[in-house]
Formats: sequence, C-alpha cells, structure tokens
Amino acid sequence: MTYTAIALACVPLALVLDRWVARTRVTSTRDWWSAYAIIVFFQLLTNGWLTGRGIVRYSGDAIIGSGRITMFGDGRLFYAPVEDLMFGFGLVLCSCVAWTWLGQRREVRR
Repeated sequence: MTYTAIALACVPLALVLDRWVARTRVTSTRDWWSAYAIIVFFQLLTNGWLTGRGIVRYSGDAIIGSGRITMFGDGRLFYAPVEDLMFGFGLVLCSCVAWTWLGQRREVRR
C-alpha cells in the first residue's frame, strides 16, 4: 500500500470516527477549525524544513508526483508531499476525538 493510499484513507476514516463512531462531532465546532489552522501552519513549517533540506525523503513511487523536491507543484506544498497534510489531518483529528470522547466518559462517571 502506498503512502498516498494510506493518506487518502485517513481523512474519511477520521471523519467517520468523529461523526458516527465516537459521535464527538469535533469537526462541527469553530474551536476545532481554529486550532487546526494553527496546527497545519506549524505542520507545513516543520515538514517543509525537513523535506526541503532533504532530511526526510519520499520515493516518487509512493507519493503523488515525483521524488523531486520542489516548493510548490508536483504534488508538494511548501516542499512537503500533500499526503502529509491528509495524514496529519487524520492523526490530529483522531487524537482530538479520543481526548474529547474520554473526557465525556469521565464526566458521565462523576
């Protein structure tokens, strides 16, 4: 399975977890999108630095575009593959859903 396939699966799986499995509906709040905007800014900054300098490299066979490092285009945004944004979205959303769900369970127990 390629990095692209995994990243494409992460987004809908995280949304299904949020909306229908845990029923936290984190993505329906303004707080989530404000926090995510801050997170994605720093994600792009960090990923861009790591991939732009060649510290982290991706095989052109595993991502959208080629293995060539460019700032924009060829499947990249600020040097990082667009898959990193999808994968990051899924990871951050799942973490926030788990945090919210566990917090709600704790409140019910009290």
